[in-house]
Amino acid sequence: MHRVYLSPGMFGFAELGAFGYFAHLRSALLDELKYLGLDAEVHVVDVPPTASIRRRAARLAEAVAETSGPHDDIHLVGHSTGGLDARLVASPSARLPTGPHTRDWIPRLRSVTTMNTPHYGTPLASFFATKAGQQMLYAVSAFTFVALTLSAPPLTVASALVLGVGRMDKAFGLEVDMLGRLTESLLGVLEPAKSREVRAYLDAIKGDQGAVIQLTPEAMDLFQAGVEDRAGVRYQCVVGAAPPPTALGLAKHALSPWRMLSHALFTTLYGITARYDDTYPCAAAVLAPSTERLLDEGIGRLPGARSNDGVVPVLSQVWGDVVWAGHADHLDVLGHFHGPLAGSSIEEIAHSDWLTSGAQFDRADFAAMTQSVVRGMLL
Repeated sequence: MHRVYLSPGMFGFAELGAFGYFAHLRSALLDELKYLGLDAEVHVVDVPPTASIRRRAARLAEAVAETSGPHDDIHLVGHSTGGLDARLVASPSARLPTGPHTRDWIPRLRSVTTMNTPHYGTPLASFFATKAGQQMLYAVSAFTFVALTLSAPPLTVASALVLGVGRMDKAFGLEVDMLGRLTESLLGVLEPAKSREVRAYLDAIKGDQGAVIQLTPEAMDLFQAGVEDRAGVRYQCVVGAAPPPTALGLAKHALSPWRMLSHALFTTLYGITARYDDTYPCAAAVLAPSTERLLDEGIGRLPGARSNDGVVPVLSQVWGDVVWAGHADHLDVLGHFHGPLAGSSIEEIAHSDWLTSGAQFDRADFAAMTQSVVRGMLL
């Protein structure tokens, strides 16, 4: 039995209000494994969204211990921060707050796949660590959930929220509590039961933001020094690059007020993530020639230091073998892109885009990516 464990990122959740963060990816991976004639199960791990990487990794280790059998092959797949959870769990140097036998399954670990993961940190985390950034993180998390579940939230409230986020980045003086009130107004469009569940998730973000600080480029410099790869385990990665926002890109969405608004939020996030510091660059010191070739082929060029997916710099996403690289924003790779998604084992999964990035990631790209991930983990 092959058991695949999915660990979500900082904006992530296992299931919230009947909406599955990993619904598309879980289905696609399971379909591919079954197509290859393999007995498999794909598990979604519910980790604290912004808790420290060590706490998140401990929950991942416990989930595997609770659900795997003594003869199962284990594969860890982490999106964004979830990729760091997987690396820490797998590391021989890890010291996790768990019981003595929680990682007894480690000898059966076959692969670690990281997707759009900030291995060298992200400037966005540095901003989220500020007082204004903490409120922005809360607002963007709320916006993410509402956008994915409702497809097009009420424009009046959503427009004010996006404008507020943009002003906070540029220090125009919008009060932090004003952004908080706008966030509450946006959450007010949800049904009462769903709203309570989402608010509990957002309260967890407010209550523990350990991962926010740990994802800064400075903190990830220490993570890289102390977290070793495990011998005999295959490490591979998915790398996504979104096109830089332009006035022309915004004009393309002029007929859709919601997509224009979504693109405006993406523009703000992209701009923060594109910030560069020579002292702590979000990239490996040197890329292998084979890695440079794969990035060049997949993206159409070798990405620069400022290129990103709206949340994570492209060069920060590289760890192990690159099994897929292409045009995609941060949540496209999970199946949250614009357009239908048919042919899944889960019939007609509700499909919504997260941000309008202009990456043009589509069903064919998603299928190629998931196929590459599965074929890679089985090598």
